[in-house]
Amino acid sequence: QVQLVESGGGLVQPGGSLRLSCAASGSGFSTYTMLWYRQAPGKQRGLVATIGSGDSTDYADSVKGRFTISRDNDKNTVYLQMNSLKPEDTAVYYCNAWRRRNGFSDDYWGQGTQVTVSS
Repeated sequence: QVQLVESGGGLVQPGGSLRLSCAASGSGFSTYTMLWYRQAPGKQRGLVATIGSGDSTDYADSVKGRFTISRDNDKNTVYLQMNSLKPEDTAVYYCNAWRRRNGFSDDYWGQGTQVTVSS
């Protein structure tokens, strides 16, 4: 069992930066693919960034060059550094831990953290 707790959200002006953190409890953090999703009001939840157990990364086109995902396996934490924020980045951001092992998928979610980009 893994529990995820996001932090670091808040209100920021356009062009500003925020760093989200997702702290995981439980074992095996380094074996999980970690993902950040976001959901804006009235929209479906969408994938923002992914970091694999081997540290490979991938990003949605809308955030490439602005957001950076990273992980610290010693601290059981994944980060999302968000720069040059735009109003359209406003959403609740969710952390997700996923892995497939022995034919089964383990899939855990955090409670989300609000990011609001507004002047």
